[in-house]
Amino acid sequence: MSIAVIAGDGIGPEVVAAALPAIDAAANAAGVQVEWKQLPYGADHFLSTGETLPDQAFREIRDCADAVFLGALGDPRVPGNEHARDILLGLRFKLDLYVNFRPCVLLHPDLCPLKSNSQTLQRTIDFAIFRENTEGLYLGRGSVRNEGTPEEERIAEEVHTYPKVSRIIRAAFEWAEANGKNRITLADKSNVVPAHKLWQRLFDEIGDDYPGIDGEHRYVDALAMEMVREPERFEVIVTNNLLGDILSDLGAELVGGLGLAASANLHPGRAGLFEPVHGSAPDLSGKGMANPMAAILTGGLMMAELGHHSSARALDSAVREALSVGMTTPDLGGSASTSEVADWIAAHAREN
Repeated sequence: MSIAVIAGDGIGPEVVAAALPAIDAAANAAGVQVEWKQLPYGADHFLSTGETLPDQAFREIRDCADAVFLGALGDPRVPGNEHARDILLGLRFKLDLYVNFRPCVLLHPDLCPLKSNSQTLQRTIDFAIFRENTEGLYLGRGSVRNEGTPEEERIAEEVHTYPKVSRIIRAAFEWAEANGKNRITLADKSNVVPAHKLWQRLFDEIGDDYPGIDGEHRYVDALAMEMVREPERFEVIVTNNLLGDILSDLGAELVGGLGLAASANLHPGRAGLFEPVHGSAPDLSGKGMANPMAAILTGGLMMAELGHHSSARALDSAVREALSVGMTTPDLGGSASTSEVADWIAAHAREN
């Protein structure tokens, strides 16, 4: 496999450098060889050259890479984060990576911040969020009037189209059917945003093609409360770009925080973009404290998507073992460094 790597900014290069050997260990144990093609794009490159992601680099990714592995983007030296927007959103939109897939799986019971009682000592949180990734408010359409005056007005257009709404809903149903899930929950705010009614209509229509899966609807505010009150009941959630961005971070916190949050940006048949979603955390850069588990779990998502399921399982198992013995960075209550955690996981991934 040929994987393009954009290490990015802040802790991005640290977690990528720590995670790649662990992913290699799991891949090599299964007889899979990975060629990592390091690309320089990020804040340092932007500040020295003015380039974000050149067209030639994009074409190389599109035509030659099996996937893109991204560390993190964001740097206080670029206040507007122009480089991050062009690289991340550029790849999402140009490759039409319409599925943002966020698994929310509790890997160890102690990681859940919710209060436990006798009925919930052994939580089994295991759901996935399908977030539409290519339209909605994130298209950036809108207008500004009277900027800098007391009459300033900013308008953001929220765009939802039949083709793109239908394909993300169908992708969620397809994944649910393939993975033995019995319920899909649609989240919107159609009681106050009329544009969301398209989601309800298509959800009902497409759901008819999957009689073995129960479809249900929740307004997003009610869903957020239910996710906190009873996260175990959810299996698959499908929603639009903005709401999915918010709900997926809530889901991540329910299972241990962003240090464990992996994500995949997908379009079947095209190179996917795989990224831990903890951000660049520049205040932690260079301290050896960044949690590499999200990057390693993201590598597991990438291996599974590329058909190497045994390698993905080995990484998942090794992370679970590390959590069970307390081999963690300070964000999870441990005292190990970024490299120590990753090296431990790599060693155990070879054995799984």
